Amino acid sequence: MQSLNLFEAPSHRWVVFGRDPSKPESLIDTNQYLIQTPQGSMLLDPGGIELFAPMLAAVLREVPLEQITHLFSSHQDPDVVSSLGLWDEVLSNASLFAPGLWEGFLRHYGMNNIRFHPIDDRGGRLALGSVELEFIPAHYLHSSANIHVFDAASGILFSGDVGAALEPIDAPLFVENFQEHTNKMRFFHQRWMPSNAAKQQWIRRVRSLNVQMLCPQHGRIFRGAEVQQFLDWFEQLDVGLGLQHG
Repeated sequence: MQSLNLFEAPSHRWVVFGRDPSKPESLIDTNQYLIQTPQGSMLLDPGGIELFAPMLAAVLREVPLEQITHLFSSHQDPDVVSSLGLWDEVLSNASLFAPGLWEGFLRHYGMNNIRFHPIDDRGGRLALGSVELEFIPAHYLHSSANIHVFDAASGILFSGDVGAALEPIDAPLFVENFQEHTNKMRFFHQRWMPSNAAKQQWIRRVRSLNVQMLCPQHGRIFRGAEVQQFLDWFEQLDVGLGLQHG
């Protein structure tokens, strides 16, 4: 599994994991993220149970297990966090932050040792070492209770399924040609996102932030001007495509 530093400063760094060549073709490719601080580290959407072994090996190349103090789950999907029960066996002192609505579902994956901290529907804030993270509501994009994470110090927004694309394993980690990339995002957003009202509310919130990098859970990462290009494109996109076939 590949890993790459997205941001590094004395206070903290961001690492992305993905593009695992050993992944079965039938599995959706996913991006996992790590925020490391001197006081502790957080794994964001740590991935599915099938990818736990390569993910664990990749994480151990970056930080020791005892330094992982926080997990974050944007929603309840298996590609996001079905590995939870295995992380529960190897982490001795960690807490899971996730939308409170999904606690009863997330516990089906196994959570005997990891402590659960529900995130309010309105979002909130969390101090990870000296870094303040903001939980951004993203309900119905696509899950009914969904949260993103913004780090103002780095300008990184972890955007879950927003900005996602379904691509082959050899696809680049970063968007290289935005217009070409829209062809890989369009169906995913139209079919998986059910609400135009929720979409517009999220866009208004994100436009108020100084986002320098938009990092989805699938596909490629947007940097600099591409963030604005994505917001403009998403704003004009009509979602809820499945309703047309109902």
